[in-house]
Order: sequence, then C-alpha cells, then structure tokens
Amino acid sequence: MRKPLVAALLALVTAGAGAAPAVATPAAPASGSTALAQKDAQKDARKEAGALPARQAAGAVPAAVDFAGTVALSNCSGSVVRLPGSADGDPALVLTNGHCLETGFPAPGQVLVDRSSSRTFGLLDSAGTRVATLRADRIVYATMTDTDAALYRLTSTYARIKSSYGIDALTLDDTRPAAGTAIKVVSGYWKRIYSCAIDGFAHRLKEGGWTWKDSVRYTPACDTIGGTSGSPVVDAATGRVVAVNNTGNEDGARCTVNNPCEVDADGTVTVRRGINYAQQTHQIPACFAAGNRLDLNRSGCTLPKP
Repeated sequence: MRKPLVAALLALVTAGAGAAPAVATPAAPASGSTALAQKDAQKDARKEAGALPARQAAGAVPAAVDFAGTVALSNCSGSVVRLPGSADGDPALVLTNGHCLETGFPAPGQVLVDRSSSRTFGLLDSAGTRVATLRADRIVYATMTDTDAALYRLTSTYARIKSSYGIDALTLDDTRPAAGTAIKVVSGYWKRIYSCAIDGFAHRLKEGGWTWKDSVRYTPACDTIGGTSGSPVVDAATGRVVAVNNTGNEDGARCTVNNPCEVDADGTVTVRRGINYAQQTHQIPACFAAGNRLDLNRSGCTLPKP
C-alpha cells in the first residue's frame, strides 16, 4: 500500500490489527512492527530517488492536469472531489484510501459509515503550493473491502473553497475507464505527478487479508512510492478522476502486505514485481443522493455495506 507506512503500522499496533498497504514519511515505529516499518521506509527512500527520471521519461505533464484541488494528509495524498450531480452549495468531499484513515486500517469485511472526524487536509493550488487547511467533520464512508477508499465531508462547501482560494474540486467520472487510457497519478503529499496508462485490470487483487475487485493496473512508468496512497488517478484527456491510487508489489512476494497478487476468475495467481495499482471510483456517484448525501440503498449502488 502506498502511504508513509509507519503511521499506519502504529495505528495497527494500537488497534491490535494485522498489516498494511502504500503510505508516507516514517516516525519512530513501535514494538514488533519495527523491522517492517524500517524496511518500508528504506524502500520508499530508494524508490523516491529513482521516481523523477521515470516520470520525465514518460513525457511532460499536460497543463490541464496539475495539483489544483489535491490535498496533502499527514501520511497520504488525496483530493477534493465532487460528484457529477453535486451542487456548489454542497459540503465538499475529500477522497483518499481506506487505509489512510486516522483510526487505522479497516479490517477485512469492515465498512465505516458516518463517523465523526476532525481531520485536516492541506489544500494545494495548481503549482503545488499549500494555500489553505481544510477540516472534515465526518468520515462519510470508508472500507478496504472490494475497494480501498475513504470519503470525508468537509466543513466548507465547494463554493466557499472556490471563492476563498480560486480552486475547483476534481470531478469523479461515473464511467468505467478503459485499458490504454492515458492517466496521471497526482500526489499531494509528495507534490509529484506520475504519467502512464492503464495497462489492464485485475479481476481480484489480494494483499494480506484484503481483497479488491477490478483493480486498475498501471504501466511501469507510474512507479509510485509510499505517501502516494489516496492520490487521484486522473484521465489525462478529460481531467476527471477514474481511480484512487493504493498499492504496488515491492518485493515480488505473493499476496503479502506491500506485495499484492492478481487472482484471475479461474483462480490463477499472478505476481508482478514493481507494478502498481489503483481502485476504480466510477461506482461511487451512484451511492450518493442530492446534497452529497450517502445512500447505500440507492439503485445502482454497488459499494459494500456495513
């Protein structure tokens, strides 16, 4: 999983949970998690050093895709997002990974809905400069089952963010992306943009105790690192969000934490060392009613329920 992993490991130790995906910069790890945390931190540093040439080789980033509307979390990346039907006066939403929650990783099968939160997010402008601190009042939805996503409700509306900072939210596409689509993975944590394409889709992606469905597989140029967890995956042609970045196979191990494996419909397991993944987001808009109100019972909503 692509976040600064140590913060998550500490949360897991506190909660008594088991393992983790792609997160950011390490603090001092605790108890039995020390070796794994140090290993992850060293690996992230090596990958970080080599990431820039890979991005440059992939080509220049189009002006239409920049950092505006992305956010930096304490341990991950994210973005202010709106649904196709959102109104300017609706409370704004922030999208990141379920494994980026301040409370630690949701357990397999666990779905969190309408939980209190006071988490803050650093809002970035087009150049990647932090221009404001936004605050959440609720975790609207979060899970690591079938997908790896969390949505926070902010205390600010889209209109207020626009009038105060001149920044628009990114829009979630409600259509499934296609293989071959040119994409940008925009990390607010690292202030980096990775350019590549959708290589294909994993029927099931297994990592530790978690399983995700229909995951996006990147071409190798998107060599994401810890801290990019929760980054919006943006269609380079439309500027719309089609997925949320979440993990990659680091060591070539099979189906372990930080080493997800692909499982085909017939049960065949494939390990792709060095390849990174995201979870699709086209299914999210169908689960929201007017006013950005979550309704998991709406027709067409396929997100897991509590």
